[in-house]
Amino acid sequence: MQNLIRSTIVIFAIALVVVISGTAYVVTETEQVVITQFGRPVGEAITESGLKFKLPFIQKVNRFDRRALEWDGPASEMITNDKTFIIVDTFGRWRITDAKQFFLRLTDDRRAKSRLDDILGSATLTTVASHDLIEVVRTTKGRVPAKDALLIETNKAGPDFKPISKGRVKLEAEIFKAASEPLKDFGIELLDVRFKRVNYHPSVVGKIHTRMISERQQIAAGFRSMGEGEAARILGEKEKELKRIDSEAYKKVEEIRGTADAQATTIYAAAYNQSPVAAEFYQFMQTMSLYKESLSKEASLILSTDSELFKFLKSAQPVKSAQPEE
Repeated sequence: MQNLIRSTIVIFAIALVVVISGTAYVVTETEQVVITQFGRPVGEAITESGLKFKLPFIQKVNRFDRRALEWDGPASEMITNDKTFIIVDTFGRWRITDAKQFFLRLTDDRRAKSRLDDILGSATLTTVASHDLIEVVRTTKGRVPAKDALLIETNKAGPDFKPISKGRVKLEAEIFKAASEPLKDFGIELLDVRFKRVNYHPSVVGKIHTRMISERQQIAAGFRSMGEGEAARILGEKEKELKRIDSEAYKKVEEIRGTADAQATTIYAAAYNQSPVAAEFYQFMQTMSLYKESLSKEASLILSTDSELFKFLKSAQPVKSAQPEE
């Protein structure tokens, strides 16, 4: 009899534990709960933490995270408004604000992430396709693209960057706005969206490298042109300076020579003026020297009979030969 009573108590205790465990449940601070009965939600979502109760066996506890969740979208190929193929990798943060609606539309996190991929991927594709590449790359519209100092030194303008009207931050805001409203229908609040990485498509990388090589070649050609121009300028200055030195030297030589001739003439004149015969002889010698320098077989002179140069020729007497005495 006692054994029967003990068995009955044990069975009752076990049944009580099973009933209590199937009835009571705990909601933590980081989660929210949706109670379903035969697969359908019962009441509103439970967001307050603590010990809760439900009908055993026929009701089920569905737990969802209340914290901010991570979304890391797949890298996707896109084309910008200026027809440049790029690979865009984005990420975001989201959370469940209406657990009941989330359960009815998506059921679990796996389907939620799939829906996030579709909505955020589509919003990103539309936004990127509506703007030029520089808008995706640059952070803000106030930032001025840097130009290569070598291109400036060689008087090359470099690539002509278009003015930035929005910038990457504004594009992220557009993606956020475009994706937020559709996600609200699923009980999801989008917290943030950011570009994680933007790369050129492999088909474009070769063209970018070619353009970079071309720019370097332009810089090299510019430096060569500057060097050739500077060399020509230096050579021109050298020739000019040589001509100036030669001219000044010739002028100096002629001045010295003229001064010397004048001094010599003065000395000769002073010496020969002491004797009229000597002065006439000096004049005769100078004239003869002039005849020697001026007259040759190929030269022809037309002189007036009154010319000072002709007076010695006019007054010259033929030399008589000596006659032998008989």
